[in-house]
Amino acid sequence: MAQVLEFKLPDLGEGLTEAEIVRWLVEVGDVVAIDQPVVEVETAKAMVEVPCPYGGVVTARFGEEGQELPVGAPLITVAVGERSPSGGSADPGAGSPSRSGGEGSGNVLVGYGTSEAPARRRRVRPGRPVTSATAGAGAAPGGGTAAAETRVAGAGAAGTARIDAAVPAVADGTSGPVNGHAGAVALDDGPVPVISPLVRRLARQNGLDLRELTGSGPDGLILRADVEYALRAAGRGSTAAPAAQPHVPQPHAPVPQPADAAGAARAAGPAAPATRSSATTGEIRTPLKGVRGAVADKLSRSRREIPDATCWVDADATELMRARTAMNAAGGPKISLLALLARICTAALARFPELNATVDTEAREIVRFDHVHLGFAAQTDRGLVVPVVRDAHARDAESLTAEFARLTEAGRAGTLTPAELTGGTFTLNNYGVFGVDGSTPIINHPEAAMLGVGRIVPKPWVHEGELAVRQVVQLSLTFDHRVCDGGVAGGFLRYVADCVEQPAVLLRTL
Repeated sequence: MAQVLEFKLPDLGEGLTEAEIVRWLVEVGDVVAIDQPVVEVETAKAMVEVPCPYGGVVTARFGEEGQELPVGAPLITVAVGERSPSGGSADPGAGSPSRSGGEGSGNVLVGYGTSEAPARRRRVRPGRPVTSATAGAGAAPGGGTAAAETRVAGAGAAGTARIDAAVPAVADGTSGPVNGHAGAVALDDGPVPVISPLVRRLARQNGLDLRELTGSGPDGLILRADVEYALRAAGRGSTAAPAAQPHVPQPHAPVPQPADAAGAARAAGPAAPATRSSATTGEIRTPLKGVRGAVADKLSRSRREIPDATCWVDADATELMRARTAMNAAGGPKISLLALLARICTAALARFPELNATVDTEAREIVRFDHVHLGFAAQTDRGLVVPVVRDAHARDAESLTAEFARLTEAGRAGTLTPAELTGGTFTLNNYGVFGVDGSTPIINHPEAAMLGVGRIVPKPWVHEGELAVRQVVQLSLTFDHRVCDGGVAGGFLRYVADCVEQPAVLLRTL
């Protein structure tokens, strides 16, 4: 018995409510295995591949590349299960979540793992020849077909809706060409084996009788590809795409409302471009979504909720630059300047733990952390991201350098996971890479402080009582005034500046 299961966009974690389809990894009619990635989506935090927990044949896709879908909207439908050699129904456990023993996949994102591996995985084989013995055992008495009951998950109050689709059986043990596809199963009569309402509408709009087709899907299921092939063969390919037709829900298509909305978007063709312009005013409007939308929401919330203040100081970084040069000349992995600044930050937070905290507004409590998960701002082609180095306080300069490099490369490639973008307790923002001296950064909510570092440039500086040209940097600290007063913030920033000017100060904490 064929069973059609609907896979919806899962909750990707960390409060994400929508995702944009970047690239489909499967086509309608493809055979997929359990936990095989089927679509690549971009959330407000990262690009991830979404695996399907069912194994079978893809019967429908919802949404076009570039379209944004809410969590819980249908992604694909998969026909699982196949007919056994004796004509009966095979075990639907090839992808069904209801199989006994708890063998269903628990995957949500690639790499998250499943609670228990399936005991076996079976794939539906589209277009498999049916032997005469199979036909004899499985044919219905009157029409040479056996009705298979399929279910579309999530429809109605009971969670399922039922439609009858014919499961064809061929009497002669051979399978002729179907719509020009060799090896498919032939259809005699009985109910038309179509599950997708999109396929029915496509055929209806082009005057195509589905009873004249035999499908290349499992057990003769008619797929969209079969209809399009038949239209091309009849010389009507120009009318094959239903892009111009509005979506009208059909009484015989028991698809849940979210699927109807997604189907309408699919029928409308490719998603609208990211920007739109007005010919009369010259305006260009860009939707606030994805990374840009997440940044906008977070910064706005920070400004609304956090009473921040900023202090800054200039520091002579000449000795720090010399120390780094000496480290790198000694051989071994190169030490980055960002890693040295991070090491200084963790030492300063150990002396001023008030800034390694957050405010629980509901409980009206200040929560201090005994660990430092250090975020650092990184500009990528997708926008600003803040990867997090876990347990930065326990890392040395070499380890920090390696982790900064790994996370930066992942950010540029768009492969950062939600876990690598959340959970920070303090942020280091090196805006000096943009060639600017100072800034008043906005705190990365819900953290309590952020250290900003400007460019290091030669400037006149009084050194040992004489005017000299030194490497000078401006440091700024933006902090939540609820967690501390200006004395703590000033003490933190002064300690950081002292370490920049005299790196030997750090030796006391090593």
